[in-house]
Amino acid sequence: MTSHKIDLPFTRYLSPDGRLIGELPAWADDFNLLTRLYRQMVMTRLFDQKTVALQRTGRIGTYAPTLGQEAIGVAVGSLMQAEDVLVPYYRDTPIQLLRGVKMEEILLYWGGDERGSVFSDPLASRDFPLSVPIATQSLHACGVATAFKIRGEHRVVVTTCGDGATSKGDFLEALNVAGAWQLPVVFVVNNNQWAISVPRRIQCGAPTLAQKAIGAGFHGEQVDGNDMIAVYDRIAHALDRARQGKGPSLVECITYRLGDHTTADDATRYRNADEVKKAWDEEPIKRLQTFLANHRVWDETREQALVAECQDQLQAAVERFEAIAEQPLESILEHVYAAWPAALADQREALRERIARRSGGASHE
Repeated sequence: MTSHKIDLPFTRYLSPDGRLIGELPAWADDFNLLTRLYRQMVMTRLFDQKTVALQRTGRIGTYAPTLGQEAIGVAVGSLMQAEDVLVPYYRDTPIQLLRGVKMEEILLYWGGDERGSVFSDPLASRDFPLSVPIATQSLHACGVATAFKIRGEHRVVVTTCGDGATSKGDFLEALNVAGAWQLPVVFVVNNNQWAISVPRRIQCGAPTLAQKAIGAGFHGEQVDGNDMIAVYDRIAHALDRARQGKGPSLVECITYRLGDHTTADDATRYRNADEVKKAWDEEPIKRLQTFLANHRVWDETREQALVAECQDQLQAAVERFEAIAEQPLESILEHVYAAWPAALADQREALRERIARRSGGASHE
């Protein structure tokens, strides 16, 4: 197979061991900001651990971890403005947390409760719920961005996806319309090297995923997705371009999915242990932690205090989640059909009779 190399920008400021490579962008001397970003990455990872534990003990359903990919979501969530709109995919827990979605709402969602997509925070309620179908959210994002452009609003849509989604027709169609209409949308690709069990090198023959933007007529670039400073800097640039009417961007964040695709997956069946070990040496949290420690703004005492603080918040969120009353059985009939099909009338009546019998009993589930 012939490979057509296209030179695209690739940005990295921190080496895998946390050493500085070249000159930092001007904003990166704000260690208060860098510390806040680090703290949120740690919270994301601990939330992941807690949620996986809840799934393993049968308290929620399938969950998609963000292990090893925290820098991407934290950067995006920290940079978006209140008036922007997020059109996410299923691995966007860190963005949701920063956009105001409550932890218990996220747990509700992964517990199979539709109320987990009804966000109580006004900021979060502007955003779309998580998308599980692959790449369909890319087109939804372009629809929202089109509305912004027609209205003359200086707002940006951010839509995210994994590397596998970039091979779907929905994604490529979204790129096409975004470029043709010069829409204020930023496509953030989490290239974690695995489309479930299919490695990046097999699922797409293009040397980079970012170059797919070139065919659509707009800017694409790659960034080290394990380098928080690099991700933050390039996402900020893409958002600014869109807000100024300069059109869409595609930012491909090169990272690695350290855990399973979801809690229904077993990645040890298709991944090499040595590859995973190498990826752990490049993960984003330790990298930024080392950089901060080298500049004497972080240490073990601060780390222990942060972990304790996060654990307290997580435990409180789990208790709130488990205190939420179950939805009534009849709720499964809501928001399914505009007019209930006659062919399902018997099922509906059987459910209503069952509910009535339970309501007349001594207990209620």
